[in-house]
Amino acid sequence: MNYDTFVDQVARRTGASATRAVTLSHATLETLSERLTGGEALDLAAQLPKPLQSLLRKTPSTEYAERFGAAEFVARVGRRADLDLVGARDGIRAVFTTLREAVTGGEFDELASQFPRDYRDLVEPAMAPGVTLRRA
Repeated sequence: MNYDTFVDQVARRTGASATRAVTLSHATLETLSERLTGGEALDLAAQLPKPLQSLLRKTPSTEYAERFGAAEFVARVGRRADLDLVGARDGIRAVFTTLREAVTGGEFDELASQFPRDYRDLVEPAMAPGVTLRRA
């Protein structure tokens, strides 16, 4: 999936403008990067369009994953994207669903299975059959 398609699908799922979808995608991926180990982040980044890959790059000082729950994940995305918690939660779901479509080999499913139970509300909509957008 290319960058424009990724952004377009997030925009469609959220009903937001492309500019807002970019902000939301970046906020979600930056927060996801904080939650992943360096190896997990690199595996995911390798399958994303170049403009999104850098959001998942780890440095020696950020190699380790921070352990925080879903509520903190939503709060961080909300702060980064200047959204309330409901808007952040809906946006995260849209980005996760698009992310699942963008990667191959079950990479997202493997990643999602590593999240604690409290992430279920954010991850399960992306895992549901038939969530992909139909192309006109």
